[in-house]
Amino acid sequence: MIQKDVTIIDRIGMHARPASMFSNIAAQCKANIKILFNGNEINAKSIMAVLAAGIVKGSRITIVADGEDEEAAIEKLSALVESNFES
Repeated sequence: MIQKDVTIIDRIGMHARPASMFSNIAAQCKANIKILFNGNEINAKSIMAVLAAGIVKGSRITIVADGEDEEAAIEKLSALVESNFES
C-alpha cells in the first residue's frame, strides 16, 4: 500500500469534470484506490462518492492505492490533480 498527499487547485474543486476524470482513471487500475479527506475514506472509483465528498479548492487529500499496479495508480492520479485536471 502506498499513498500520496496532493492539494486540489481547480478553482471549483472536484466538481463533475474533474471527479469524472479522476474516477475513470482509478477505475482503469487494478489496485484498490481510495481518497482520504476530512476523516472519511472515499471510493475513488465511484464518481458519485467523489462528488459527494465535497472536495473544494485548497483541499488537501490523500490518495491511497493498494494492489498490483498501486505505484502506477498513484503516479497517474497525483499527476492528474497536480496538472489541474488537464489531460
